[in-house]
Amino acid sequence: MPGEHFDVLIIGAGLSGIGAAWRLQRQRPGDTYAILEARDAIGGTWDLFRYPGVRSDSDMFTLSYSFRPWREPESLASGEKIRRYIEETADEAGITRRIRFGTRVVRAEWSSEQARWTVHTSTGDVLSCAFLYGCAGYYDYAEGYQPDFPGLDDFRGRLVHPQFWPADLDHRGKRVVVIGSGATAVTLVPAMAADAAHVTMLQRSPTYVTPLPNRDLIADTARRLLPPKAANRVARAKNLLLTQGFYHLARSRPALVRGALRRVAIHFLQDPGYVDEHFKPRYDPWDQRLCVIPSGDLYRSIADGRASVVTDHIDTFVPEGIRLKSGAVLDADVVVSATGLSLLPIGGIRLFVDGEPVDVGKTAAYRGLMLSGVPNFAYCIGYVNASWTLRADLSHRYLLKLLDHMERHGYAAATPATPASTGRPLLDLSSGYVQRALDKFPRQGRHDPWLVRQNYLRDVVTTPRADVTRDMRFSRKPAPVRSTEVVR
Repeated sequence: MPGEHFDVLIIGAGLSGIGAAWRLQRQRPGDTYAILEARDAIGGTWDLFRYPGVRSDSDMFTLSYSFRPWREPESLASGEKIRRYIEETADEAGITRRIRFGTRVVRAEWSSEQARWTVHTSTGDVLSCAFLYGCAGYYDYAEGYQPDFPGLDDFRGRLVHPQFWPADLDHRGKRVVVIGSGATAVTLVPAMAADAAHVTMLQRSPTYVTPLPNRDLIADTARRLLPPKAANRVARAKNLLLTQGFYHLARSRPALVRGALRRVAIHFLQDPGYVDEHFKPRYDPWDQRLCVIPSGDLYRSIADGRASVVTDHIDTFVPEGIRLKSGAVLDADVVVSATGLSLLPIGGIRLFVDGEPVDVGKTAAYRGLMLSGVPNFAYCIGYVNASWTLRADLSHRYLLKLLDHMERHGYAAATPATPASTGRPLLDLSSGYVQRALDKFPRQGRHDPWLVRQNYLRDVVTTPRADVTRDMRFSRKPAPVRSTEVVR
């Protein structure tokens, strides 16, 4: 039998979960809630990833909460500072005491008869709630993507995965090969090159990278002239316009943006041939997410000779390192497999509605935060082309608007209907880690409210005004059945 009952249960105490709790207790202070966190600390992704140089690849003026301005000098912050920022936000708002650490949700069952979710956890606890909100992101925290490398048993060095960075690894003076060219790889290479004998980034194909200053001059100026909240709004607005403008320019004029990124790379590396060999992708900008390099640190480490890039395919591991398809051998004491992440919808929770299992991959995404046919359940994901928090906060606010509507009208359940047809995948990127998991995620519909746009400037205007009743079925809690006395 279920134990404690809550109005809302939030899954995950990362950036999204803490933001959701802050909004909930501010707008609906009478609601009871708890946060169920599988790990033993606040921070989510920013607590999990501890590899050298881990940092944001979005500016902190848009990644931070709108209700708590970012006050540190860096625009691109370290993972440690982001984790501390989330912790401080939770402590100051009294949210920390609502978190149940070491509590992973494994199964959730909806009962239409009771109009509630019964939530089963890894600790054996059974809780219930009226509304369940998944804020665990979409990364698989238990395992990253690891290709089956041939000859790995012959390698005399050490292979590590960034998602599970060993605390005892000392790379100083070592020859390091980082396999991959995504956000993790371009972060690791300059960070490790500062102490390693040499770091080689081994990639099968190039990725677009773009340098951004680690300090925001406009934000610094605004901070000198304006109060903190006003200064943060200025920096936030400027970065929103720039990032969204750049994204839409890349999608509409890819050749123009491709040429601009090439010129920037040549400026740093002073070698057009090297740029064309290692930094000229086969796809258009923003077919995959652009990788940010603070102040051009990756380019600088290459120009200084502390790092290099090799574009080739792995033939096999050998005792001394990696033999490539070209026949060359990369000597390595340490190999870092920055080969990507594994995606997992709604934290891997198994959902059931009235005893029937929910196949998330066969559902449709309602406003990018609910599932067709699943009552009183929402999940939180961010933008692919902007800071995660921007979309997360819009999702929190929409959810609270829905809860207010249900309370006013005496509804116990809200269930998105099923659209007539679906179109694109929920995550519209060609990156390998996305393509490997497409069938696990809901699909988009072809029209609102089933179409998930990657446009914050549009969403920030339309989402707060969205009609919560559109394509939504509401129901009241069934009245208890009264026993009838038979008179003889």
